[in-house]
Amino acid sequence: MTVDSDVEALASVVEALRDEVGQASLPLEVPSRAAAEASRTALIHQLDDYVLPRLRAIDAPLLAVVGGSTGAGKSTLVNSIVGARVSRPGVLRPTTTSPVLVHHPEDRGWFADARILPGLARVTGDGNPDQAGLDQPGTVRLVESSTLPAGMALLDAPDIDSVVSANRAIAAQLLSAADLWLFVTTAARYADAVPWDLLRTAADRGTSVAIVLDRIPAEAIDEIRPHLASMLREQGLPTAPIFTVPEAPLDADGQLPPEAVERLSAWLHALASDSRARSIVVGQTLRGAVDSLSGRTSDLVVASRDQHDAATALRRAVDESYDEAHRRVDDGMTDGTLLRGEVLARWQEFVGTGEFFRQVETTISRWRDKLTAAVKGSTPPADGLGEALQSGVATLILANAETAASQSARAWRRLPGGEPVLARHPGLAKPSPGLPADVERLVRQWQSEVLDLVRSEGQGRRTNARIAAYGVNAIGLFLMLVAFSSTGGLMGAEVGIAGGTAVLAQRVLEAIFGDQAVRTMATKARRRLIELVDALYEREQQRYAVALPDTPALADQAGRLSAVAADLRKVVR
Repeated sequence: MTVDSDVEALASVVEALRDEVGQASLPLEVPSRAAAEASRTALIHQLDDYVLPRLRAIDAPLLAVVGGSTGAGKSTLVNSIVGARVSRPGVLRPTTTSPVLVHHPEDRGWFADARILPGLARVTGDGNPDQAGLDQPGTVRLVESSTLPAGMALLDAPDIDSVVSANRAIAAQLLSAADLWLFVTTAARYADAVPWDLLRTAADRGTSVAIVLDRIPAEAIDEIRPHLASMLREQGLPTAPIFTVPEAPLDADGQLPPEAVERLSAWLHALASDSRARSIVVGQTLRGAVDSLSGRTSDLVVASRDQHDAATALRRAVDESYDEAHRRVDDGMTDGTLLRGEVLARWQEFVGTGEFFRQVETTISRWRDKLTAAVKGSTPPADGLGEALQSGVATLILANAETAASQSARAWRRLPGGEPVLARHPGLAKPSPGLPADVERLVRQWQSEVLDLVRSEGQGRRTNARIAAYGVNAIGLFLMLVAFSSTGGLMGAEVGIAGGTAVLAQRVLEAIFGDQAVRTMATKARRRLIELVDALYEREQQRYAVALPDTPALADQAGRLSAVAADLRKVVR
């Protein structure tokens, strides 16, 4: 890509990239998130602060950002170049806490609006930089100076290694907004790690860089300058010019003598006045910035996929826990578990003495004629048996819901991104507070539907008479007992379950409705209970879904970012 090549088309693709990066979300705290979020923020800043503004105004003045380590003398250098106290130097750290942008009066229109650095409010202050209110966080102070040539602006940035984290962040942001990095270091600190980390970033992105070796003793220049040049070559910056500023006393205004900054000032003036040279610097930096965008976006694609994979794993863990709860409830309804204990005791109370069992077992061929006599013309007490069944079913459903919630929480604590979600939603480690009441309502609803099923099947007059011998409630309880005995009707193994409870209940129902009708009714009753339980568990699962990001949206995000990065590569090819 060249600066002249279809800038409008390039700007359109970069704007689309900005939209996608701005909309991208990394909600889960997986291991890759912190680095990806920092990269995303830096990418947004560079797009907003530099790439898009420069593409939209390719002929705008060149912006040189003066950056460097604490105590490197950046503010003194800027004041000396401008020939006025525009930035606050001093021994207290930090000194520059908000950036100062110095520009020629003719260039005011380029910097007064939000064309560049839109996130920083503009403050004007040509007077004393120590004046209260001029140095405010979140602002950039604009200073006009006729000494500085038109076509170039200097921006004095906070220290890149400031003790204040916000200053370090804004310093890095400003360097990404520069057409030219004017990097200031000293004889004592030119090999420090922090500056070189940033310089390597500049080399990787093709940013134009000039180095100012400040406060260097005259006798050390011939030794340090070659060493610094060698380091620059090793880090991919072999063409970066080096300017030495010898150690010298400051004048009454705190400025260096003119001769100390003469070579640097002359270079800046020449650059500002030569449109071709200025275009070369801008083109190099813009090319490097644009060329880096697709790769940096690809890193965000990878992070988005990590998010998607983590969310999918968390959802799968919940699904597996509740699927297992469904299986346990299904098994508990058909393996005879619900026909033991309290239910068995209440059933024995219901049928009375063993004589009842004997009549059913030995005179089944005459059952239809003797049903009423067997119970002596009265309805057996069904309340206790019904309550025992209701309690048993409710306990089975609730216990497995509690287990599913506990297993889901344990799985989330092991999986990437799960623990922070649980910390924000502690209620997910157990069932919802209203679940016990919901389960009770569910069981009552199911029992009511079973009774409706009995009434529906007992439409014939003779069948009605037989049902009347026990009452609808009692026959409904028989049907529930049979529904809990076996998925395929009465099996041989079921004969011994709970003392023959299911055997007797089934024979009573067969005597009234017939074999096939009983099997059909039991299947319907069991299937309906499972449907109600599934709906209940699905509502419980939904709590976890609400706490998690939308996994299809994360997949779409990765796809959109990947697509726009590919579009960008086509344009800059």
